[in-house]
Amino acid sequence: MASGGSKSVALILLALNIVLYFVVLVIASWAVNHGIQRSRESASVLSFPVHLFPIYFPMGNMATGFFVIFSLIAGVVGFTTSVTGLHNIFQWDGPSLHAAAISSLTTWALTILAMGFACKEIELGWTDSNLRTLETITIIVSATQLLCTSVIHVGISEVIPPRVGRV
Repeated sequence: MASGGSKSVALILLALNIVLYFVVLVIASWAVNHGIQRSRESASVLSFPVHLFPIYFPMGNMATGFFVIFSLIAGVVGFTTSVTGLHNIFQWDGPSLHAAAISSLTTWALTILAMGFACKEIELGWTDSNLRTLETITIIVSATQLLCTSVIHVGISEVIPPRVGRV
């Protein structure tokens, strides 16, 4: 009976993460496309070391490039992990939950890395509204991914009983 609660909470969190990671993926993809299209004319007037820097974005500040790239990576990995996690949660057995747990933990680590760059970008200031939206959603999805990872780990402890002694 207790495992039904964890299963339903995990399903809700995974469905929420699918939506949030899709939004992160769309906004980060837009930012990469915008940066590629506008960086030629913007970077051509800069000094030599910055001119050669491959992650230059004409909007935002100097942390924008790292933030957008890692948000894009976290969005792709998070979206696919959430979709496959739904399949694993529907099965609700030991091996499937272990696969969901490790992929959820990996996604959370990538999302925390992107969130760190989001916090650095907020600290440096001066970003446009699209980047502020991406920062906000990245911070929110890092919290929901932590909750989802925790619920999946609780589900593992409910499905697989602990070993008492060694044989």
